Amino acid sequence: MSTPLLPTPSRATSPLLRFAVLASGLYLLWFLGYEHYLAADGRLDAALTHNLAAVGVAGLRLLGYDATVSGGAQPLISLAGQPVVFIWHPCNGLVLYALFSGFIIAFPGPVRRKLWFIPLGILLIYSLNVLRIIALSFNNYYDYQSVDFNHHYTFTAIVYAGIFGLWMWWATRGAATSRLPADAYAAA
Repeated sequence: MSTPLLPTPSRATSPLLRFAVLASGLYLLWFLGYEHYLAADGRLDAALTHNLAAVGVAGLRLLGYDATVSGGAQPLISLAGQPVVFIWHPCNGLVLYALFSGFIIAFPGPVRRKLWFIPLGILLIYSLNVLRIIALSFNNYYDYQSVDFNHHYTFTAIVYAGIFGLWMWWATRGAATSRLPADAYAAA
């Protein structure tokens, strides 16, 4: 009897390998599609960036502040006539939507649940980004010395923690295809 040179994948590693291959393929597809088409065209980034600025200003106005946005390639939000936040295309969240969606698509789980969870997750990430823009506007208006730190670290950590929380929810609850009956928990 001979021993195989390579171990055969177990049932436990097979889903991991599937996830890694699918996630890598989706990332490569996104990278090539974005770099060669979407970024070069620029219309999707511009539309999303201007939308975030408009919604951020609407949120500031809803809170009772005199907020405006000026157009141009990179929108500028002002509070009471004072410029507070430029929104650049790399900060519009588009890449985060793609990474979030790719993870959910690659992770095992029912397609029907993915069809509602991905748009819901993108909406939540978008909302976090709007709140980040509003918070950065306040930060620059009231305490401009800490804007750079908060932009690069504090608010980035909050947005990534939100995305990680969505991923964890999907991995532990959303992807489950079967549930234990309620009385099974009582026995545990």
